[in-house]
Amino acid sequence: MDYLAVNRANWDSRAPIHARNYGIDRLLADPSALSDVVRFDLPRLGLLDDLDVLHLQCHIGTDTLSLHRLGGRVTGLDLSPVSLAEARVLAREAGAAIDYVESDVYSAPDALAGRSFDLVYTGVGAICWLPDISRWARTVQALLRPGGRLFIRDGHPVLNSLIVQRVGEDHPDREQQAWITGEGALTPALELPYFEQPEPLLWHSEYSYAGDERVGSPASVEWNHGLGEIVTAVLDAGLQLTSLTEHDSAPWEALPGLMVEDESTGEFRLADRPWRLPASFTLTARRPA
Repeated sequence: MDYLAVNRANWDSRAPIHARNYGIDRLLADPSALSDVVRFDLPRLGLLDDLDVLHLQCHIGTDTLSLHRLGGRVTGLDLSPVSLAEARVLAREAGAAIDYVESDVYSAPDALAGRSFDLVYTGVGAICWLPDISRWARTVQALLRPGGRLFIRDGHPVLNSLIVQRVGEDHPDREQQAWITGEGALTPALELPYFEQPEPLLWHSEYSYAGDERVGSPASVEWNHGLGEIVTAVLDAGLQLTSLTEHDSAPWEALPGLMVEDESTGEFRLADRPWRLPASFTLTARRPA
């Protein structure tokens, strides 16, 4: 199975839906507005004045535009040409000079013709599409200048290993959780791999997580990566870990029916004792000078 082709088709079909449901009107109405994801991590990310920034897996460019508004000279990279078309429209309408490159992550050094960057940024919901986290870290290292830094926030691997089920029932397909029907209490269940596995998780989701429209290519392929595997991959690639923060929230309702939204941040956390669940993490590292 060609996982890149499957996932490219999936994201091509999601992109127009997301362009209608990602809060783009707010970003265009206010030249200082940031995406919720970038705004959440602003205390750790800081201003990016005069830095060359690469946003891996940039999708339709809302976070990419936000990085540009923090002062960076930004390049966005994604494997989905339809996503990049939406990102270019957003950048043009916002008056932002952002360069976009079509490529999968592992091919990025070649696609970027050997360019290097002060900051490599990866946002939420990205590394689950990659089969080999060690290869990802080596790719990041190759893209960073000496002294450059990696910044990643993503869903926590504990969260990624959970599904929602009704008490006493067999678990459903995770991608269909938002449409669970019937009666009985909902509960999280630890049913999916926590550690990276050779074989991927195969999903078939008729709907995307943003919006209620059907997607044209519902199949997708994912892998989870344990937090220790991620940290070890970063260290083995020769990067120096500078911070690791776990959060009890994520920027989407990852466990439908069990999470509540914080309206001030747009983040979701468990309604019942949220301190039980690490929902996302932020990791920073630096390539030694």
